[in-house]
Amino acid sequence: MKTWPGQPYPLGAVFDGSGTNFSLFSEIAERVELCLFDEQGVETRINLSEVTGCCWHAYLPFVEPGQRYGFRVHGPWDPSRGLCCNPAKLLLDPYAKAMDGQVQWNEAVFPYPFNDGPGIRSDADSAPFMPKSVVHKSHFDWSGDRSLRIPWHETVIYETHVKGLTARHPEVPPEMSGTYAGLAHPAIIEYLKALGVTAVELMPVHFFIDDKHLLDQGLKNYWGYNSIGYFAPHMEYAADNRPGGVVAEFKQMVKTLHQAGLEVILDVVYNHTAEGNHLGPMLSFKGIDNTYYYRLTDDPQYYMDYTGTGNTLNMRNPHVLQLVMDSLRYWVLEMHVDGFRFDLASALARELHDVNRLSAFFDIIQQDPVISQVKLIAEPWDVGEGGYQVGNFPPVWTEWNGKYRDCVRDFWRGEKRTMGEFAARLTGSSDLYENTSRLPYASINFITAHDGFTLHDLVSYNEKHNMANGDENLDGEDYNRSWNCGEEGETDQPKILELRNLQKRNFLATLLLSQGVPMLSGGDEIGRTQKGNNNTYCQDNELSWYNWENKDEGLLDFCKKLIQYRRDHPAFRRRGWFHGRSIHGSDVDDIRWFTMAGEQMAEEDWGLGVTKSLGVFLNGATIPNPNPRGEPVIDDNFYLIFNAFHKPLQFVLPGPDYGKQWVKDLDTRTGWLEEQTLLKAGDTITVAARSLVVLRHET
Repeated sequence: MKTWPGQPYPLGAVFDGSGTNFSLFSEIAERVELCLFDEQGVETRINLSEVTGCCWHAYLPFVEPGQRYGFRVHGPWDPSRGLCCNPAKLLLDPYAKAMDGQVQWNEAVFPYPFNDGPGIRSDADSAPFMPKSVVHKSHFDWSGDRSLRIPWHETVIYETHVKGLTARHPEVPPEMSGTYAGLAHPAIIEYLKALGVTAVELMPVHFFIDDKHLLDQGLKNYWGYNSIGYFAPHMEYAADNRPGGVVAEFKQMVKTLHQAGLEVILDVVYNHTAEGNHLGPMLSFKGIDNTYYYRLTDDPQYYMDYTGTGNTLNMRNPHVLQLVMDSLRYWVLEMHVDGFRFDLASALARELHDVNRLSAFFDIIQQDPVISQVKLIAEPWDVGEGGYQVGNFPPVWTEWNGKYRDCVRDFWRGEKRTMGEFAARLTGSSDLYENTSRLPYASINFITAHDGFTLHDLVSYNEKHNMANGDENLDGEDYNRSWNCGEEGETDQPKILELRNLQKRNFLATLLLSQGVPMLSGGDEIGRTQKGNNNTYCQDNELSWYNWENKDEGLLDFCKKLIQYRRDHPAFRRRGWFHGRSIHGSDVDDIRWFTMAGEQMAEEDWGLGVTKSLGVFLNGATIPNPNPRGEPVIDDNFYLIFNAFHKPLQFVLPGPDYGKQWVKDLDTRTGWLEEQTLLKAGDTITVAARSLVVLRHET
């Protein structure tokens, strides 16, 4: 086959209309072979004889989109020194825009013979058992599609799973169930719009691998936190199963969501790959340049593991950073996504060992004209020492606020938490973000997420029930801050069911009325249960898929109205911090906290661990930030009353300076109120046990 020298950049396989340029980076390689596969799987090998700056490249005229390929890298083999080149192993292109197939777990995909151990090189050919990279044609008719750029303070995130959301939906055709096309189906779009969310945050869609030990047990890697292709959408979520067809289907999904006013945020896993530790398979990076791509211990045959998955990508090396940045730009510029949530983001910021908020990774994100302008969300922890970094990411970042989740869970289940902490979480967590020049929307507030109990299970189980995962219930978090309301698991006891439903409303109301960005875990609004399993990473079945036929219509309606209430009232989505003082010449403070007696909270009140109730006044006339046209933002005043005590409590409303008369819009005990009764300053109101009341000032 005729070859031309080609170019070292861009990396990967790039079709220009006449042929394809191939380029692979490897510092350690002594020889690289490009391997082309026809439809019958027959392999043709081509030496990449041109090397420029450690990039091995060639241009092949007439190689067109749909061509399947891989690489074989010749070089040193000495695992005791971290050197793992093995040309018997077909390697995926790190820059492949599409993949075809999945790993078949034959012994040949491992770099060593099982009988001999990892020090001995295996000469068994892995190509018959490996997925293949696919040459892709990038053209797509976007028809004027552009980034929505919904402001953070107007954002409501819906975290969901491509397959879980659509697999059981009765209006999604069977051939589209569990796919990108299914997510773009009118029934799903209509549902998301009616719910009122502004962004879908998709669990991993980068090409990932199903672990052998899961397949051996009849399970799968449902969550997808096992990436091996950072440019290729996962093909098992595609209705179009032609090689490369997944790319156009993903783009069409994004385009359709954008047309509906919905942003797309991707959960990305750049902290580790699917190749595992020294006993893991050889799929890509390990065979291309093991010592460059991965962080190794002082004994270089082993991997540093800050992720709990066996390895950690080495963000200290320029070409690894380049890989990540090229991937991020590709998903923004070519796939039109609107942002990213970075899994175990602390692992990306480790320099030698410690997490460093001035690391090269943060620097390169900050200066990038594309990536710095999209939504960036950190999961601000990893599993290594010192990895919990909530509040410590740089200004361009927002964070999953784990402290918000923990505090709000504890408050509503009646645990002793200081009211000062609860107040901080409710108002955007200024203690975490204000000192780093960030604003309340730096806090991504959430009660539940994919990892852990659903909202229904949070109020139904005290203990995890993960036996279906095949690990004797040892996996998953043991301390969930949950409360079953009196009986473990499902029940038919009316009083327990009533209390559980109340607690769900309390959690949702607190979430949607807090300052910051609310993130709703998909399915919580319809009462989705995982039957007490708090780690369904391997449950690609009805345990994880949304049960649309049995959805809780009452809870769904309650949630819709909450989201609309938040949208209608900018007092709950401020762009600036509360200061506890008057603004713009107002005679009344922007926020004020009150005791049950209607008196302002004193310093000693905040530290009382037994306090489970308080009132808060929000001044809608003192919102400091104007709208996009520079006009003042004026809203109603609100008085919120929280009673997490197990008995009803009497609350005295504040004096007339804060409002002469009020109407009750919401009582989580009874729901939204259509008939509004006027209450006057100084009146006493009974707030039911474990409930939240929202009063609006009536002028």
